[in-house]
Formats: sequence, C-alpha cells, structure tokens
Amino acid sequence: MEKYLYLILDIATLLLPLLWSFESKINYYKKWFALFPAILITSLVFIIWDEWFTVIEVWGFNPRYLTGAYFGSLPVEECLFFLIVPFSTIFIYEVLQYYIRKDYLASKAKVLTFALLGILILVGILNLDKWYTSVNFLFVAMLLLFHYHYFGTKILGRFYLFYLVHLIPFLLFNGALTGAFTPEPVVFYDNAENLSFRIITIPIEDFIYSLGLMLMNISIYEKIKEGKTIISPKG
Repeated sequence: MEKYLYLILDIATLLLPLLWSFESKINYYKKWFALFPAILITSLVFIIWDEWFTVIEVWGFNPRYLTGAYFGSLPVEECLFFLIVPFSTIFIYEVLQYYIRKDYLASKAKVLTFALLGILILVGILNLDKWYTSVNFLFVAMLLLFHYHYFGTKILGRFYLFYLVHLIPFLLFNGALTGAFTPEPVVFYDNAENLSFRIITIPIEDFIYSLGLMLMNISIYEKIKEGKTIISPKG
C-alpha cells in the first residue's frame, strides 16, 4: 500500500472541499467558472518549473511511495498536486471570506507587502548560487509585484490571513511529503540548492513556493470573478 501514499494524500486533500462545494452558504461550485481557469493556467506554469527542477535534480521523487505513472519526469501524483491543492485551499479562502467579513489586515497590507518584497528580493539575490532559493524567492517577488500593480492592496489583507490559515493543512501535507511521518521522504531535495533550513522536515523554500502558488491562483481567480461581476446585468 505504501506505493499509493502520495496518491492517497492527493485524494484525502480533495475529498472534504469537493463534498462541501455544494453547501448552500459557501456555494463553492458557483465559483468554478473562475476557479478552474485559474488552476489550469497556474498549474501549467508550475508544472513546467517542476519538470525543469526535477530534470536538473534540484528535487526528486521517491518511487517507494509512487504508483509508477509519470508525465514526463514528473509522477502523475505530482501533477495532480497542482490541480487538487489549489482547489482545496481556495475553498479555505472562500470559507474565510464568508465567516470573517472584516478584512483585519487591510490597513497593514501595504507595509506587509513591501516588507515581504524586500525580504524575497534580498534573499533571492544573496543566494544566486542556490537554484531553489534564488528562483523561488525572485519569482514569488515578481508575482507579488504584478499582483500589487493590478490589484493594489484590495485583496492582499484577506490573502495574507488566508495564507496564515492555510499553513495548518500545508504543514500536514508537506510534512507527509518530506518525511515527517515516514521512514523516507516522498519528495527529496538537493540541499546544495536551498538554504538547508527546515521547519519540521519542510524546507523554508516550500513556504515561499506555496505563497507563490496560492497568490497566482487567487490573483487569476479574483480577476476572472471581477470581470464576471462587471459584465453581469444589474438587478
């Protein structure tokens, strides 16, 4: 059964948000018109990146925990990750918006954004010899700049709150992938290409990677929803 571990993690991540998609308060399924294009566009970018880093051995996948089906150099479970994880985590984003109506971080969003940009750019530039650190930090800085250009701080307060909450399932899922609960990790890393600093078993770069993955998905998702609202007839 251990060869199904990554696939089981994917399916377990999907089940609850999928079953609750038709719940009458959140009505998540009514937002799929924006969600699925956002996921598909973002997953294409991240799968290309993932394939590249797998080929140059920045990271790799343990066949012990895989079914053996591949798409290029990537296990099919890894490709599913980029479809399932955004679907499930954006559900959390919508739940938070429904139950927490006030944007508590709105007044701090600009300061947080520029502080984060400074950290991302500085760490990225100072670690150009490390592929995962430099590409990851600088790419996410670019995403954040694009988001700020198009949206300002309109949704960043809510996004930062969502990001903090999403760290709970993130720690469980990524912990499982990086060996927190198994004799060997599902995903392993060349530590010469990262800062070699981990929280539990998770490289610090993964936290930034997830920030970028979520930000790109939600930016496109909100842009499509915004366009739908503008063209929808009133009344």
